[in-house]
Amino acid sequence: MKADQYVTVAREGVHEAEINRSRFLCSLAPAATEQEAQEFIARVRKEHPTATHNCFAYVVGADASVQKASDDGEPGGTAGVPMLQMLMRRDVRYAVAVVTRYYGGVKLGAGGLIRAYGGVVGEALDALGTVTRRRYRLATVTVDHQKAGKTQNDLRSTGRTVVDLRYGAAVEIEVALPEADLPAFEAWLADTTAGSATLTLGGETYAS
Repeated sequence: MKADQYVTVAREGVHEAEINRSRFLCSLAPAATEQEAQEFIARVRKEHPTATHNCFAYVVGADASVQKASDDGEPGGTAGVPMLQMLMRRDVRYAVAVVTRYYGGVKLGAGGLIRAYGGVVGEALDALGTVTRRRYRLATVTVDHQKAGKTQNDLRSTGRTVVDLRYGAAVEIEVALPEADLPAFEAWLADTTAGSATLTLGGETYAS
């Protein structure tokens, strides 16, 4: 079952926190693929070669099909996992977080580390902002050239999202619709175009 919506990072950025004299820098970025996530991690590591740790977590896929986390030398389960748990708890997908730690001389203990790594990811999400992407079904409305202009205006005036326009022997107007909206949309289209338009259902997409 595909997720009806997910949250992702609005933009790439860095949030810094100081906890018991240790500096924690959380670098966050959107990541469309696992490769993008890994490239971002490599980039952050290169920027902070003298850091004590560069721990990471990423989630790729609207259904969170790819999840990875690394403690990068911190005690097992005290860094990457709480970072990943924070992303999952906030329904964040297609995103990567790297927490760079510069050790300040005070040991935090397992509980302190878990709170620090998970907490700084949560703070970074709040600071940088998130966007919600909803699942839509793509549908193509085919009408003749005479009715195309009016149909487009009618679609937009009822708040439908027009994704694409293709001109050929007829005009194809691609729209993105919530799945639950399809039966009502079919009835509305038949009524508005007096049955002269055809509707072809396509694949799915996510959009904000």
